[in-house]
Amino acid sequence: MNPQSAIRNLQSVMPVTGLEKFEHLQDKIRLALEACKTLRQEKERLEAELAHARELLAESNMENERLRSQIERLQTERETMRGSIEAMLHEIATLEIEAESVNR
Repeated sequence: MNPQSAIRNLQSVMPVTGLEKFEHLQDKIRLALEACKTLRQEKERLEAELAHARELLAESNMENERLRSQIERLQTERETMRGSIEAMLHEIATLEIEAESVNR
């Protein structure tokens, strides 16, 4: 039997005095204050956790933007290099054609 049911059983047998009612009210208030304190602490912990998560998100967004810029720069460089290589291949093909015509 838990303590609360024992108290209820005793209360049903014994008349409740004003002092007992006051003590019961004090217990309820104490429990309510403890619950408020626990909830406040949990709220503060969650707010700190949320602030940390927001910081991590901001850092992640900055890193994503930096990487996006780097990708764009590398793609531009790749296209420039591709154009240079295609131009060199064209010149080599032209030189090969000229070499063949000279050798004939």
